[in-house]
Amino acid sequence: MKPTALLLLTFSVLISACATPAESTAEPPTIQPATAPPTSAPPKTPIPATESLAPTEIPPTKEIWLPPLDSSFSWQLGSGEEINTSFDVDIYDLDAFETEASLISRLHSQGKKAFCYISVGSWEDWREDAADFPSEIIGKDYEGWEGEKWLDIRQIDLLAPIMRARLDMCAAKGFDGIEPDNIDLHWADTGFEISYEDQLAYNIWLSEEAHERGLSIGLKNDDEQVLDLLPYFDWALTEDCFMGEWCEEMLPFIEAGKPVFAVEYTDEINYEDFLSNICPQARELGFYVILKNRNLDEFREICSSE
Repeated sequence: MKPTALLLLTFSVLISACATPAESTAEPPTIQPATAPPTSAPPKTPIPATESLAPTEIPPTKEIWLPPLDSSFSWQLGSGEEINTSFDVDIYDLDAFETEASLISRLHSQGKKAFCYISVGSWEDWREDAADFPSEIIGKDYEGWEGEKWLDIRQIDLLAPIMRARLDMCAAKGFDGIEPDNIDLHWADTGFEISYEDQLAYNIWLSEEAHERGLSIGLKNDDEQVLDLLPYFDWALTEDCFMGEWCEEMLPFIEAGKPVFAVEYTDEINYEDFLSNICPQARELGFYVILKNRNLDEFREICSSE
């Protein structure tokens, strides 16, 4: 090779080597966007996190009305046309299905409140939602009440859609509280093995569902579970507790500032004995007591001083 050619080749190699760094310094601008953190490039039309929850479409829970300790009470089950609303009382206890929203509104306009009666432990063949109950949760006949059978309250998952619909109906009609009937099945011959714990779980679930809808709820009878359920229930309703000599079991409600409404029946005691025997006991305990026919028609008697 000639010296001149060799010199030119060497010079060309040197130039080539010197040019390589220049190419590497030009690369970063092309890879920088790919390695930038995602937060540096937000979407052009971001969707707020709250939009998917649609909070404005969920009505807030109304404030729960809790009956004062000295509340007065009337109880009549039947259609709206039959209901006597002339009694001088604070609260009317009425049937969920038979009572129209207009009657509740009229009571509210008079400063009255209304409790919503529903059976949560029995199936009633005359109710409009009777076909909604799965056959596997319908048990033995409820002795003494034609067309009524016990429910398997252990299966809350099957009962929940039906009971929630009933509670929704009570709330939609404007009721202020729930009177849940048949919530002490752990002692009854239902056809199911219902334990104390099963009943406790169901009753607590009912309480929570009522409160979520802005409704108070009463513990009806179920004197065995008073201490366990006192924190969950807002008032109590008893049947035959004076004649059955178990009223004192409900005293924790009074001591907690929660009223107890007591009902005695004419098939167990007459009005004269009611006045002389039951009324003094009720005053001593602080219960509001009334005398009713067991079919819960219009008939109602109270203690003479009330």
